[in-house]
Amino acid sequence: MKKFFAKIAVLCLTAMLSFSLYGAPASASEAGSGQVDILFLHDTHSHLDSFPTVEDGQNVTLGGFARIKTLIDEKKLENPNTLLLDAGDFSMGTLVQTIFHTDAAELRMLGALGCEVTTLGNHEFDYRSAGLAGALDAAAESGDPIPALALCNVDWEAMEAEGLTSDQQLLKDAFSAYGVKDYVVLDKSGIRIAVLGVFGEDALACAPTCVLKFRDISEAAADTVKKIRENEDADMIVCISHSGTSEEADKSEDEILAKAVPEIDLIVSGHTHTSLYEPIRHGDTYIVSCGSYARNLGALSMSRQENGRWRMDSYELIPITQDIPAQPTAQAKIDSLMEKVDSTYLTGFGYTAKQVLAQNDIEFATSDDLYYIHDEHNLGNLLSDAFVYAAENANDPDDHPIDAAIVPSGCVRDTFATGDVTVADVFNAYSLGIGPDGIPGYPLISIYLTGAELKTGAEIDASVSDFMKSARLYISGLHFTYNPHRIILNKVTDCYMADGKGSRTEIEDDKLYRVVCDLYSGQMLGAVTDVSYGILSVQPKFADGTPIEDIEDAILTDNGREVKAWAAIAAYMDSLEDTDGDGISNVPEAYASAQGRKVIEDSRSIGDLLKNPNKFAFIILGVLLLLLVLAVLLLWLLIKLVRRLTRRHGRKKT
Repeated sequence: MKKFFAKIAVLCLTAMLSFSLYGAPASASEAGSGQVDILFLHDTHSHLDSFPTVEDGQNVTLGGFARIKTLIDEKKLENPNTLLLDAGDFSMGTLVQTIFHTDAAELRMLGALGCEVTTLGNHEFDYRSAGLAGALDAAAESGDPIPALALCNVDWEAMEAEGLTSDQQLLKDAFSAYGVKDYVVLDKSGIRIAVLGVFGEDALACAPTCVLKFRDISEAAADTVKKIRENEDADMIVCISHSGTSEEADKSEDEILAKAVPEIDLIVSGHTHTSLYEPIRHGDTYIVSCGSYARNLGALSMSRQENGRWRMDSYELIPITQDIPAQPTAQAKIDSLMEKVDSTYLTGFGYTAKQVLAQNDIEFATSDDLYYIHDEHNLGNLLSDAFVYAAENANDPDDHPIDAAIVPSGCVRDTFATGDVTVADVFNAYSLGIGPDGIPGYPLISIYLTGAELKTGAEIDASVSDFMKSARLYISGLHFTYNPHRIILNKVTDCYMADGKGSRTEIEDDKLYRVVCDLYSGQMLGAVTDVSYGILSVQPKFADGTPIEDIEDAILTDNGREVKAWAAIAAYMDSLEDTDGDGISNVPEAYASAQGRKVIEDSRSIGDLLKNPNKFAFIILGVLLLLLVLAVLLLWLLIKLVRRLTRRHGRKKT
C-alpha cells in the first residue's frame, strides 16, 4: 500500500511539474516562441493635423495624429503590448513647427500617441543647434509623455578630440538632459526588443546647419549590435533609421546597412519618404517604410522562428483618411497647439492659420511632380513669381529690379488644392527653416550672378538634377530649352531672359543680374558643386561684383525685417486680382498652362545633338580625346613590349 501511494505521489508531482512547464506563459527566449506587433511612422514633418492636398488629381484631406490615435487605440485593444516607433523628421512641414523650439509640439504629440522610441532626422536641425536644443529641453521639462530618443552614430569622440564648439556642447548638454541613448531595450510580455537609431550620410548632406559629426551607419550599428549582444538579453533587434532606400543600389543606405549588419531583424526606414507596400528583405532583415506626412500608419506582425530569427507574418500601410474618426483628446491637444501658433507666431505677420488668401480653380502640379518629373510645372512658376513680387515690393536698400527668381524642388513641400487657399496651406507648401533672426521660416536672399552663371544654373537643372532631384529648378525671368539626349553638361541649347510678357532679351555673359531665392538654396550651392565635381560652380556676389563669403549677408529685408519665403508667397496670393468681386483674390488662369520657361527638345538628330556646344562640351571632348590618345599610346607600348619579348624569346631558342 505504501508503494502504491508513493507511485501516486510521483505521478501527481510529475503532473504538477508538467503543468508549470507547459501551462505557464513562456518567454520569447524559451523554445523560440513569441509574436511582436509593431506600428511605425517616419517623416511626419509637423503634420499633426489633417491637411488638404492633391493626390492622383483629386482633392483629398489626409493624415492627422488624432485619427492615427484612434487606430492605435484599436490595435492596443487587440494587443496592449503593440509597439509604436518613429524614424525621424518628425518636425518641419506645417505651422506647428513654429513652436518646435519653444514647445516641442511634435515630440509631445508623438508621446501622446504612445510612441516609445524615435530618432533624429535632418530637419530636426533646421532651427540650428539652439532650436534643437530648445526642443529637447522643452520636451524633457513638459511633464508630458515623450518617446525615448535613440541615436548611435553621433561621433562625440572625434568632436571631443578636436574640442567641442559652443554649438556642439549645447547639443551634448541637451542630449544628456533628454536622455538620448545609442539604443533602448523594451520588454513586451517577456520579449526583449532592442531599438537603436542611426542618421545617414544623405541626411547629413541635407542638413547644412548641423554641427555634429557622424560615423558610418553600418560601422556604428555593428558596434552597437555587438554591445547589445554582450550586455542585453535581447530577443529582437530593431533599427529606426533616418537614412532611406533608393532604386540605385549604391545609394540605398538602409539596404547597405541590412547587408552589412545582418543581425538586425527589422529596419524602419525614414528620410526618403518612401512608401513600401511590400517590405524589402535581405537575408533575415526586413526593411519597411510607410511614406510621409502621416498619410499612412505602418503596421506589421512578426513571429520568432526556431533559429531565433523573426519572420514577418503580416504587413500593411493603413491610409489615414477622413472616414477614420479623430480621437477627441488628441484633437483637443492639437487644436490648443494651433491656437498658440496663431497667438505667438502668425500675429507677427498679421495672419491667422485659417485666413483665406485666394480662391483657386487651377489644377496645380504636386510637390512630387516638381521633384520627380523633369519639366516645367505651374506650381514652380507661381512660387518663383511670388519671390519676384515680394522682392520688388520690399523696402530694401537695394532698389535694382529683380531679373530672376529661383525655386528648387527640394524646398517645395506641398501643393494647392482647388478651392480656398489659406495661410496654413501656403505655409505647408514652403515651410522649411529659420533665419538668423530666430523667427521660423527661411528668408529670401538677394544675390548677383553673371549671365554666364545664369546659363550654368540652367545647365545645373538640365544635367545635375537627374542625380540630385532636390536641385530641379523652377525660375521666373529666365527661359531655357534643353535636350535630355545631349551629353551631360551640354544639354541646354537656348537660354534667355524674359519679362512678364515673355519678351526675349539675350543674356550678356559678363553682366550682373539680380536673383532672389531662399536661404537654404544659397546654403546648398556647395552640394551642387560637389555633385558636378566642381565643374558647375556658382559664386554669389553683391551688386558691385564682390563675392559673398557668408550667404546670410545677402538676406533680403523689408524695413529691416527678414522677408520670409512663405510670407512672400502669402503676400503674392493676397495681391492677386479679385476677378469675381467677392473680396478675395483669384489665382489667374495664366497658371493653367505652361509658359515656355523650361522647354524640352526631345530630339536625337545629329544636328540637334551637336548644335550650340558650350565650354563644358569642349572640356568633355578634350578629356575624351586625351583618354583616347592615352589608350592608343598604351596599346602601342604594349605591342612594342610584346614584339620585344617575342624577339628575345626567339633568340634564346636559337
